[in-house]
Amino acid sequence: MSDDVERVGAERKPSRRRRVEGGRQHRHVVRVTPEEEAQLLRLALRYRVSVPKLLVDSALAGGSEAAAESATTRAALLTELFGVHRLLANIANNVNQIAKAANSTGDMPTQTPEVLAAVRRVAERIDALVDRLSS
Repeated sequence: MSDDVERVGAERKPSRRRRVEGGRQHRHVVRVTPEEEAQLLRLALRYRVSVPKLLVDSALAGGSEAAAESATTRAALLTELFGVHRLLANIANNVNQIAKAANSTGDMPTQTPEVLAAVRRVAERIDALVDRLSS
């Protein structure tokens, strides 16, 4: 594991499991050796999740590797979605400026084709993200 991955994991607090309506009504106590605890903590830190979330996701996803892959994929998709959201906000601002200029002068600004091309690129990125989420 690279130092960059360890540093990133150390900077962010592990995520907790989401709350569910009515709470979680069942509880399981698992006793582990100090070595197992160290390994669980290392994995939880690596994937930025709590130990209970790691254990539940691992068991329900078919093992720790599958759960880790799922968590990594979710994190990557969230990062991508935030980036697309930021781009979309910038493009919306540009479209508003174009509309304002067109309404006041009756002429289309020269940057209109570039802004429309950016809209198409962002739409394609959103389509690709939807495809990744559905697979």
